[in-house]
Amino acid sequence: MNTQPINSTRERPGAGSSGGLWLLIVLVLLAGIGVAVALRLIPPAVVLGVLSLLALSGFYTVQPNQAVAITVFGTYKGSDRTTGLRWVPFWYTRKNVSLRVRNVTSEALKVNDQRGNPIEIAANIVWHVSDSAQALFDVDDYNVFVNIQIETALRETARQYAYDHAEDGEPTLRDDADVVGARLKADLQLRVEVAGVTVDEAHLMHLAYAPEIAGAMLKRQQAEAVIAARQKIVAGAVGMVEQALEQLSERGVVSLDEERKAAMVSNLLVVLCADREAQPVVNTGTLYG
Repeated sequence: MNTQPINSTRERPGAGSSGGLWLLIVLVLLAGIGVAVALRLIPPAVVLGVLSLLALSGFYTVQPNQAVAITVFGTYKGSDRTTGLRWVPFWYTRKNVSLRVRNVTSEALKVNDQRGNPIEIAANIVWHVSDSAQALFDVDDYNVFVNIQIETALRETARQYAYDHAEDGEPTLRDDADVVGARLKADLQLRVEVAGVTVDEAHLMHLAYAPEIAGAMLKRQQAEAVIAARQKIVAGAVGMVEQALEQLSERGVVSLDEERKAAMVSNLLVVLCADREAQPVVNTGTLYG
Protein backbone atom coordinates (compact mmCIF):
# COMPACT_ATOMS: atom_id res chain seq x y z
CA MET A 1 0.00 0.00 0.00
CA ASN A 2 1.63 3.26 -1.15
CA THR A 3 0.32 6.26 0.79
CA GLN A 4 3.11 8.70 -0.05
CA PRO A 5 1.83 11.96 -1.58
CA ILE A 6 3.22 13.15 -4.93
CA ASN A 7 4.92 16.19 -3.36
CA SER A 8 6.20 14.57 -0.18
CA THR A 9 8.21 16.87 2.11
CA ARG A 10 11.32 15.43 3.73
CA GLU A 11 12.97 16.82 6.82
CA ARG A 12 16.35 18.52 6.43
CA PRO A 13 18.57 20.55 8.77
CA GLY A 14 17.09 23.92 9.62
CA ALA A 15 18.35 27.49 9.11
CA GLY A 16 18.55 28.35 12.81
CA SER A 17 21.77 29.60 14.42
CA SER A 18 23.10 29.71 17.96
CA GLY A 19 21.35 32.31 20.11
CA GLY A 20 24.42 33.11 22.23
CA LEU A 21 26.00 35.51 19.76
CA TRP A 22 22.71 37.23 19.03
CA LEU A 23 22.01 37.57 22.74
CA LEU A 24 25.32 39.44 23.04
CA ILE A 25 24.34 41.66 20.10
CA VAL A 26 21.01 42.47 21.75
CA LEU A 27 22.79 43.40 24.98
CA VAL A 28 25.08 45.73 23.02
CA LEU A 29 22.03 47.32 21.37
CA LEU A 30 20.37 47.83 24.74
CA ALA A 31 23.53 49.42 26.08
CA GLY A 32 23.58 51.72 23.05
CA ILE A 33 19.99 52.72 23.78
CA GLY A 34 20.98 53.64 27.30
CA VAL A 35 23.88 55.76 26.09
CA ALA A 36 21.71 57.47 23.45
CA VAL A 37 19.01 58.30 25.96
CA ALA A 38 21.63 59.65 28.39
CA LEU A 39 22.99 61.90 25.64
CA ARG A 40 19.43 62.81 24.59
CA LEU A 41 19.96 61.39 21.11
CA ILE A 42 16.37 60.39 20.55
CA PRO A 43 16.45 59.29 16.87
CA PRO A 44 19.41 56.90 17.39
CA ALA A 45 17.75 55.56 20.53
CA VAL A 46 14.56 54.84 18.60
CA VAL A 47 16.47 53.08 15.81
CA LEU A 48 18.42 50.99 18.30
CA GLY A 49 15.17 50.16 20.13
CA VAL A 50 13.51 48.93 16.93
CA LEU A 51 16.57 46.83 16.05
CA SER A 52 16.57 45.33 19.55
CA LEU A 53 12.89 44.37 19.29
CA LEU A 54 13.43 42.79 15.88
CA ALA A 55 16.43 40.84 17.16
CA LEU A 56 14.55 39.70 20.27
CA SER A 57 11.65 38.42 18.13
CA GLY A 58 14.00 35.95 16.46
CA PHE A 59 14.89 34.01 19.61
CA TYR A 60 13.43 30.57 20.31
CA THR A 61 14.38 27.51 22.34
CA VAL A 62 14.56 23.86 21.35
CA GLN A 63 13.97 21.29 24.08
CA PRO A 64 15.26 17.70 24.04
CA ASN A 65 13.26 15.45 21.69
CA GLN A 66 11.75 18.45 19.94
CA ALA A 67 12.10 19.85 16.44
CA VAL A 68 11.30 23.34 15.18
CA ALA A 69 10.24 23.53 11.53
CA ILE A 70 11.22 26.83 9.91
CA THR A 71 9.43 28.38 6.94
CA VAL A 72 9.89 31.63 5.04
CA PHE A 73 6.77 33.01 3.38
CA GLY A 74 5.37 29.48 3.07
CA THR A 75 8.59 27.84 1.88
CA TYR A 76 10.02 25.12 4.10
CA LYS A 77 13.66 25.86 5.00
CA GLY A 78 14.40 22.99 7.37
CA SER A 79 13.92 21.69 10.90
CA ASP A 80 16.12 22.63 13.84
CA ARG A 81 16.82 19.83 16.36
CA THR A 82 19.75 21.51 18.13
CA THR A 83 18.73 22.00 21.76
CA GLY A 84 19.16 25.28 23.59
CA LEU A 85 18.73 28.96 22.72
CA ARG A 86 18.45 29.48 18.95
CA TRP A 87 17.87 32.43 16.62
CA VAL A 88 16.48 33.15 13.15
CA PRO A 89 15.52 36.42 11.45
CA PHE A 90 12.18 37.77 12.61
CA TRP A 91 10.46 37.10 9.27
CA TYR A 92 11.07 33.35 9.65
CA THR A 93 8.06 31.36 10.87
CA ARG A 94 8.64 28.62 13.45
CA LYS A 95 6.49 25.58 14.32
CA ASN A 96 7.27 23.19 17.16
CA VAL A 97 6.92 19.43 16.73
CA SER A 98 7.32 17.00 19.63
CA LEU A 99 9.47 13.94 18.84
CA ARG A 100 8.70 12.26 22.16
CA VAL A 101 7.23 8.76 22.35
CA ARG A 102 3.45 8.70 22.62
CA ASN A 103 1.21 5.99 24.03
CA VAL A 104 -2.32 5.55 22.68
CA THR A 105 -4.96 3.04 23.77
CA SER A 106 -7.73 2.79 21.21
CA GLU A 107 -11.39 2.56 22.07
CA ALA A 108 -12.95 -0.90 22.04
CA LEU A 109 -14.15 -1.51 18.48
CA LYS A 110 -16.91 -3.89 17.45
CA VAL A 111 -15.78 -5.82 14.36
CA ASN A 112 -16.25 -9.22 12.73
CA ASP A 113 -13.45 -11.76 12.89
CA GLN A 114 -12.41 -14.06 10.04
CA ARG A 115 -15.46 -16.30 10.63
CA GLY A 116 -17.89 -13.40 10.80
CA ASN A 117 -18.34 -13.53 14.58
CA PRO A 118 -18.85 -10.10 16.17
CA ILE A 119 -16.08 -9.31 18.64
CA GLU A 120 -14.83 -6.38 20.69
CA ILE A 121 -11.16 -5.47 20.29
CA ALA A 122 -8.83 -2.68 21.42
CA ALA A 123 -5.09 -2.10 21.05
CA ASN A 124 -2.27 -0.17 22.66
CA ILE A 125 0.01 1.66 20.22
CA VAL A 126 3.37 3.31 20.97
CA TRP A 127 4.56 5.77 18.31
CA HIS A 128 6.65 8.88 17.72
CA VAL A 129 7.24 11.47 15.01
CA SER A 130 10.41 10.67 13.07
CA ASP A 131 10.09 13.27 10.28
CA SER A 132 8.85 16.66 11.44
CA ALA A 133 8.40 18.01 7.91
CA GLN A 134 6.11 15.19 6.84
CA ALA A 135 4.13 15.43 10.09
CA LEU A 136 3.48 19.15 9.57
CA PHE A 137 3.14 19.52 5.82
CA ASP A 138 2.06 16.16 4.33
CA VAL A 139 -1.08 15.62 6.46
CA ASP A 140 -3.61 18.06 7.86
CA ASP A 141 -3.31 17.07 11.54
CA TYR A 142 -0.93 14.21 12.23
CA ASN A 143 -2.40 13.41 15.67
CA VAL A 144 -5.91 12.99 14.27
CA PHE A 145 -4.52 11.16 11.24
CA VAL A 146 -2.65 8.60 13.38
CA ASN A 147 -5.69 7.95 15.60
CA ILE A 148 -7.90 7.29 12.57
CA GLN A 149 -5.30 4.99 11.03
CA ILE A 150 -5.00 3.04 14.30
CA GLU A 151 -8.72 2.26 14.17
CA THR A 152 -8.55 1.37 10.47
CA ALA A 153 -5.54 -0.94 10.88
CA LEU A 154 -7.07 -2.61 13.94
CA ARG A 155 -10.31 -3.35 12.07
CA GLU A 156 -8.42 -4.75 9.09
CA THR A 157 -6.15 -6.92 11.25
CA ALA A 158 -9.09 -8.34 13.25
CA ARG A 159 -10.74 -9.48 10.01
CA GLN A 160 -7.69 -11.57 9.09
CA TYR A 161 -7.89 -13.93 12.09
CA ALA A 162 -10.49 -16.05 13.83
CA TYR A 163 -11.17 -15.34 17.48
CA ASP A 164 -10.16 -18.90 18.39
CA HIS A 165 -10.16 -22.51 17.11
CA ALA A 166 -8.64 -21.79 13.72
CA GLU A 167 -8.22 -24.58 11.19
CA ASP A 168 -4.90 -26.07 10.06
CA GLY A 169 -2.98 -24.48 12.90
CA GLU A 170 -3.62 -20.89 11.75
CA PRO A 171 -2.94 -18.16 14.35
CA THR A 172 -5.91 -16.79 16.28
CA LEU A 173 -6.64 -13.52 18.02
CA ARG A 174 -6.93 -15.15 21.43
CA ASP A 175 -3.94 -17.53 21.38
CA ASP A 176 -1.42 -15.73 19.16
CA ALA A 177 -1.24 -12.17 20.47
CA ASP A 178 2.40 -11.73 19.38
CA VAL A 179 1.63 -12.70 15.78
CA VAL A 180 -1.44 -10.46 15.67
CA GLY A 181 0.49 -7.57 17.25
CA ALA A 182 3.27 -7.89 14.68
CA ARG A 183 0.71 -7.89 11.85
CA LEU A 184 -1.02 -4.85 13.32
CA LYS A 185 2.29 -2.97 13.72
CA ALA A 186 3.35 -3.67 10.13
CA ASP A 187 -0.03 -2.66 8.68
CA LEU A 188 -0.20 0.50 10.79
CA GLN A 189 3.37 1.50 9.87
CA LEU A 190 2.47 1.44 6.19
CA ARG A 191 -0.55 3.63 6.85
CA VAL A 192 1.17 6.32 8.94
CA GLU A 193 4.44 6.50 7.02
CA VAL A 194 3.03 9.40 5.01
CA ALA A 195 2.84 11.44 8.23
CA GLY A 196 6.49 10.87 9.16
CA VAL A 197 5.47 8.63 12.06
CA THR A 198 7.22 5.48 13.32
CA VAL A 199 5.25 2.79 15.17
CA ASP A 200 7.35 1.36 18.02
CA GLU A 201 4.96 -1.19 19.53
CA ALA A 202 1.48 -2.59 18.94
CA HIS A 203 -0.34 -4.92 21.35
CA LEU A 204 -3.91 -6.07 21.84
CA MET A 205 -5.35 -4.67 25.08
CA HIS A 206 -8.92 -5.97 25.00
CA LEU A 207 -10.46 -8.95 23.24
CA ALA A 208 -13.91 -10.45 23.83
CA TYR A 209 -16.95 -11.73 22.00
CA ALA A 210 -19.67 -9.15 21.47
CA PRO A 211 -22.39 -9.27 24.19
CA GLU A 212 -25.03 -10.71 21.85
CA ILE A 213 -23.06 -13.92 21.30
CA ALA A 214 -20.90 -14.02 24.43
CA GLY A 215 -23.28 -16.39 26.27
CA ALA A 216 -23.48 -18.88 23.41
CA MET A 217 -19.73 -18.84 22.87
CA LEU A 218 -19.15 -19.41 26.58
CA LYS A 219 -21.36 -22.50 26.48
CA ARG A 220 -19.47 -23.75 23.44
CA GLN A 221 -16.13 -23.26 25.18
CA GLN A 222 -17.41 -25.07 28.26
CA ALA A 223 -18.68 -27.96 26.14
CA GLU A 224 -15.36 -28.20 24.32
CA ALA A 225 -13.51 -28.19 27.64
CA VAL A 226 -15.73 -31.01 28.96
CA ILE A 227 -15.18 -33.06 25.80
CA ALA A 228 -11.41 -32.57 25.99
CA ALA A 229 -11.39 -33.58 29.64
CA ARG A 230 -13.49 -36.70 28.98
CA GLN A 231 -11.17 -37.70 26.15
CA LYS A 232 -8.18 -37.56 28.49
CA ILE A 233 -10.07 -39.52 31.15
CA VAL A 234 -11.06 -42.26 28.69
CA ALA A 235 -7.55 -42.48 27.26
CA GLY A 236 -6.11 -42.79 30.76
CA ALA A 237 -8.71 -45.36 31.80
CA VAL A 238 -8.02 -47.56 28.76
CA GLY A 239 -4.33 -47.51 29.58
CA MET A 240 -4.98 -48.44 33.21
CA VAL A 241 -7.27 -51.31 32.25
CA GLU A 242 -4.73 -52.64 29.75
CA GLN A 243 -2.00 -52.48 32.37
CA ALA A 244 -4.20 -54.22 34.96
CA LEU A 245 -5.00 -57.12 32.61
CA GLU A 246 -1.34 -57.54 31.67
CA GLN A 247 -0.20 -57.65 35.31
CA LEU A 248 -2.95 -60.11 36.30
CA SER A 249 -1.94 -62.37 33.44
CA GLU A 250 1.81 -62.12 34.11
CA ARG A 251 1.50 -62.81 37.84
CA GLY A 252 -1.05 -65.59 37.43
CA VAL A 253 -3.40 -64.06 39.98
CA VAL A 254 -6.47 -65.21 38.14
CA SER A 255 -7.20 -67.00 34.90
CA LEU A 256 -9.67 -65.10 32.78
CA ASP A 257 -11.36 -66.21 29.60
CA GLU A 258 -12.52 -63.65 27.01
CA GLU A 259 -15.96 -63.26 28.58
CA ARG A 260 -14.52 -62.58 32.07
CA LYS A 261 -11.99 -60.14 30.57
CA ALA A 262 -14.83 -58.28 28.87
CA ALA A 263 -16.76 -58.09 32.14
CA MET A 264 -13.68 -56.81 34.02
CA VAL A 265 -12.93 -54.25 31.35
CA SER A 266 -16.51 -53.01 31.50
CA ASN A 267 -16.47 -52.74 35.29
CA LEU A 268 -13.09 -50.96 35.40
CA LEU A 269 -14.09 -48.46 32.73
CA VAL A 270 -17.32 -47.68 34.61
CA VAL A 271 -15.34 -47.07 37.81
CA LEU A 272 -12.63 -44.96 36.16
CA CYS A 273 -14.82 -42.92 33.82
CA ALA A 274 -17.88 -42.35 36.02
CA ASP A 275 -18.81 -38.79 37.01
CA ARG A 276 -19.55 -39.88 40.59
CA GLU A 277 -18.11 -42.37 43.01
CA ALA A 278 -18.89 -45.98 42.07
CA GLN A 279 -21.01 -48.13 44.41
CA PRO A 280 -19.62 -51.67 44.83
CA VAL A 281 -21.94 -54.67 44.28
CA VAL A 282 -21.03 -57.97 45.92
CA ASN A 283 -21.69 -60.95 43.67
CA THR A 284 -22.19 -64.14 45.74
CA GLY A 285 -22.69 -66.37 42.75
CA THR A 286 -20.67 -66.88 39.60
CA LEU A 287 -20.47 -65.04 36.35
CA TYR A 288 -22.47 -67.83 34.69
CA GLY A 289 -25.30 -67.86 37.27
